[in-house]
Amino acid sequence: MMRSLWSAASGMVSQQTNVDTIANNLANVNTTGYKTEKAEFKTLLYQTIKTETTTANGARKPIPAQVGLGTRPAAITSMFSQGAFFASDSPTAFAIDGAGFFAVQSPDGETLYTRNGDLKLALGGEGLVLTNNDGYPVLDTEGEPVTFAGDIVSSRLVATNDGKFLLRNDDNSLTDLDIQIGLYQFNNPAGLSKLAGSVFAVTDASGEAINEADGDVLRSSIKQGYVEGSNVQVADEMVNLIVAQRAYEMNSKAIQASDEMLGQANQLKR
Repeated sequence: MMRSLWSAASGMVSQQTNVDTIANNLANVNTTGYKTEKAEFKTLLYQTIKTETTTANGARKPIPAQVGLGTRPAAITSMFSQGAFFASDSPTAFAIDGAGFFAVQSPDGETLYTRNGDLKLALGGEGLVLTNNDGYPVLDTEGEPVTFAGDIVSSRLVATNDGKFLLRNDDNSLTDLDIQIGLYQFNNPAGLSKLAGSVFAVTDASGEAINEADGDVLRSSIKQGYVEGSNVQVADEMVNLIVAQRAYEMNSKAIQASDEMLGQANQLKR
């Protein structure tokens, strides 16, 4: 079988993955806290036709003859650049300016991380619990759910840039609630495992979460009344989509050419 058939087929499969990734980016262009993804590729094994050697006359050949056997996806990397901030009327909307993540607790007790700061207040057993859109409790700097007294009016909550919560009184004074929302960073955020709902799970590649309140890192700041939008650049994604489509077409043309060459070779005996 001709190598070109398999190489071109692998290119079509890889470009389909590329198109899938771009389509997912465009689908999440309005998803709060979404981080754009980029497909990366690598070559497959090379078949050596002729090694470095000498000719019959003793002249040395400086390079071998090797033919590649195609490509395949190597990784789909999340790009954690800062997204644009959008104003929100919700008093529990928070945008992170920096490299930090909010921590949330899944129903099975696992700690997950997200950049989606469109948070809500839900009625819990001990008062009002700050949660994400899926109802996962948001954790404070001590790793405990952020909980307020049941009689607190959400519109009176004030969050400072470092995530501390204050309560605005009737006389416009502020009372410290002794609650600080937790922010966490990672040595390699691209190594986080992506889950549904714009949340991420820790992996060996990402490293353990670093608590900004304790770690020696450049701290992020919180902007109340804003949410961080998706960092997807629609113009860039449309260009990438066209490039991927053209690459897919070129690989299909290579398969057609290989098929025609095989057909001509089969007709030589006639």
